[in-house]
Amino acid sequence: MQETSDQHAYGYLTQPEVRFLDAAVARLIPADDLGPGAKEADVTYFIDQQLVSSWGTHGRNYRMGPWLEGTPQQGFQSRLTPQEIYRAAIRETNIYCSKHYGKAFAFLAPAQQDEVLHGLEDGKIELESLPSKLFFGLLLRNTEEGFFADPMYGGNRDKVGWRLIGFPGVASGAYAEYVEKHDVPYRAEPVSILDIQQQRVEVDAQGYPKHIMLNQQEQGSSDGSR
Repeated sequence: MQETSDQHAYGYLTQPEVRFLDAAVARLIPADDLGPGAKEADVTYFIDQQLVSSWGTHGRNYRMGPWLEGTPQQGFQSRLTPQEIYRAAIRETNIYCSKHYGKAFAFLAPAQQDEVLHGLEDGKIELESLPSKLFFGLLLRNTEEGFFADPMYGGNRDKVGWRLIGFPGVASGAYAEYVEKHDVPYRAEPVSILDIQQQRVEVDAQGYPKHIMLNQQEQGSSDGSR
């Protein structure tokens, strides 16, 4: 098990791989004036947690071939597992970066990192073990998943992805009273499954969380109440 400075215990990724992914996801969903990005949302840790699961080893997938090119409609076709894809692609992308830029990916300037990511996306960077487009597609999809999934899976720290798009999380039992309120935003403090498991939110008799409406919070703070 690999320990890193951010207090996470990584189950599969090594520290160089963590540095690579921290840098990569920070370019795919960067922090800006709208809020934190994928790195701040712990997307790298989310990816690690998926890689140590049965998904990471294709524990439930048929793996006897034949291994043909396939079509997008046929789904995942590679003989490699997600674990194998990440390990090989990160190593070989770092070799490419060292050869062309003199540094590993994590230590490149942001503009150079973008060049490399575009090269992977377009298939212009040739990796020895797998098509670079395969790696980039998996990385992008996992980055999006880690940014918007429930925090119980390791990403979306502080629910930053949900706050960005105004998603309230787990449904409230009080939704019915808002059904007829058309063109009125439903602005609530997001509630995750993890919040419920750790008893950080109040639930009703049916187990649904009681949402705290943000307009109520704003009104309370403006009039000095709590």
